[in-house]
Amino acid sequence: MSQIPSPAANTQTPPQSQVAGIDVGGTFTDLVLFDSRSGRVRLAKTATTPDNQATGVLAALDAAETDASALDLIVHGTTTTTNAVLERNLCRTGLVTTMGFRDVLELGRRTRPNAYGMTGTFEPIIPRDLRIEIPERLDAAGNVIVPLDEERLRTALRHLLECGCETLVIHFLHAYANPAHERRAGEIAAEIWPNGNITLGHALLSESREFERGVTAAVNASVQPLLARYIDSLADQLAERGYRHDVLVMNGNGGMVSARLVAREAAKTVMSGPASGVMAAAYTGRRAKIPNLITYDMGGTSTDVALIRDAEPAVSNEIEIEYALPIHVPMVDVRTVGAGGGSIARVNSAGLLQIGPDSAGASPGPICYGRGGTQPTISDANMILGRLNPSKLSSVPGGASIDDIRAIFEEKIGTPLGLDATEAAAAVVRVATARMAGAVRMVSVSLGEDPRDFALFSFGGAGPLHASAIARELNIPRVLTPSRPGITNALGCVVADLRHDFVNTVNRPLDDVDMDAVHALFAGQSEEGRRLIGKEAVEIQEIRKSFSVDMQFIGQTHLLRVAISGPTPTRAELQRAFEEAYFARFHVDLPQIRANLVNVNASIIGRRGEIDLSMLIDPDGRRSTLEDAQTEIRRVWFDGWRETPVYWRDHLPADATITGPAIIEQMDTTIVIEPGDRAGQDADGNIIIELRDAA
Repeated sequence: MSQIPSPAANTQTPPQSQVAGIDVGGTFTDLVLFDSRSGRVRLAKTATTPDNQATGVLAALDAAETDASALDLIVHGTTTTTNAVLERNLCRTGLVTTMGFRDVLELGRRTRPNAYGMTGTFEPIIPRDLRIEIPERLDAAGNVIVPLDEERLRTALRHLLECGCETLVIHFLHAYANPAHERRAGEIAAEIWPNGNITLGHALLSESREFERGVTAAVNASVQPLLARYIDSLADQLAERGYRHDVLVMNGNGGMVSARLVAREAAKTVMSGPASGVMAAAYTGRRAKIPNLITYDMGGTSTDVALIRDAEPAVSNEIEIEYALPIHVPMVDVRTVGAGGGSIARVNSAGLLQIGPDSAGASPGPICYGRGGTQPTISDANMILGRLNPSKLSSVPGGASIDDIRAIFEEKIGTPLGLDATEAAAAVVRVATARMAGAVRMVSVSLGEDPRDFALFSFGGAGPLHASAIARELNIPRVLTPSRPGITNALGCVVADLRHDFVNTVNRPLDDVDMDAVHALFAGQSEEGRRLIGKEAVEIQEIRKSFSVDMQFIGQTHLLRVAISGPTPTRAELQRAFEEAYFARFHVDLPQIRANLVNVNASIIGRRGEIDLSMLIDPDGRRSTLEDAQTEIRRVWFDGWRETPVYWRDHLPADATITGPAIIEQMDTTIVIEPGDRAGQDADGNIIIELRDAA
């Protein structure tokens, strides 16, 4: 990865001493505000307001007693686009495409919603009656076979407007090789379409594979007005409170972009929430000198995992947000399983204990919430086992008791399996651990990585409860829990860099590739990245550039991303790098098959200034001895019941060393230290657990 001085446009940017990160989650909106002048941090956690996320954002500012006019920068992670896609709450969108290809979005890759059986349904982003074909055709080299029929295009556009379409996709076959037809169609559309909501497929994603490119463009167009309206509304309300600067929005690639520009490429904000947590993990690990991490974020309904090597998260441009919805813009490679604190446990018809994927949600929630929940969940199992504080059992007065939870576990889990309530709860935790360990294997073992080379970074409200057990399952030697696990995603907004990713398709046998053209593509990507970063009114320290290629053996379908050292590789260097990457992944040599260069990729990153994470723990709250930080001794189930000390996180001495069993409680999570494990703190207040029997 190369480094260059920051552009002149940013050298005049004044220092930004008050920076707020605000992340909107499914249940809570979290805020963390760093004030470098006072050396203090403010935290807030308020209820998310799904109907208008801006209300929750402003409530978080109020809860933190923050004067918006004093803020120098707000960085915002939003679930607006993610929720819109998953819930299909989308704008009415029209598509104009090449004659004969209107059904590409529906046919996809001829896969099935369910791997077994013939059932399942799929609803494309754009319905068939709003997908219109017009005469035009290029070949794979970009040569014109059928000229663009401009009159048929104008007729199609007027028809889509009469059908009530608010936004438009122009998606022509092979436009990645020659965008002339798409550009001309965009010019004509700009004369007729009443707004600027026009997405050209090649402009968003200049790579081959018409299905993935078309779906990405369709997602972008269908959420573009929603995101624009939300961001404009939020910016206006912040301005009314005196905020005078730009709002930056997290993208799914772990970078951020100005609110003025974000709606243009709205699809890039999908998965921005999970990405911000991974970026916070990478930043924390780099400061802790633990650069190789597997992140583990367990919330109420699901668990997200990702891989970080050398403090750089794995980024993929082949994320599928749900069945047949691949969004091929670079995003942090996060894998999700349906196992969260509210995941329901049951004995299925085969007599086997099953966890999730359905969840008790926030209402009625787990039994221990006391809101009328009657289904056993992972959180309830932890309550029975003493890992969660029984004095905080219900979130409403007169709710469930521990006896109520035990009775339900014995009836629904224990009796069918021949277990008592405690054994049933322990079984639920073991099965949940195995399921989440499987998700970790997806981002490590399945990609040729050895989990023993990494530390497990646990966050989210429920993550630190299970982290040590998962690490032990996979022989991961250390667990790193940040000082504020429950607001990690908001922290990711604060520490995120500016980032722009670029992809261009070559798709030729490596032996036939014009290497000067490849070098020119990398140079163009670098220059465009510098230009975009230079437009942002954000203080940056340096610009870093990283380059990669997507390659395959001729005849293969799937691609392998290969990192390269610079923007001017030789043909021999690409061949060698691909063979090494292929062997590292599959442990197979195939020297007799020719390699194919499919895409060239560049990431241009504007690195911002350092944030002192030690500010997250108030030094005035620390006690002088470990005994002073202890709140009680509680019976907790591990391999049996054990008398276990419980500590309050904010009171721990800086040099404290804890040998398990132990429980550490704090505002936003509970950390379980298993028998024999040793836990200490680093300079930033992160809890680092060394497993007793780590390989």
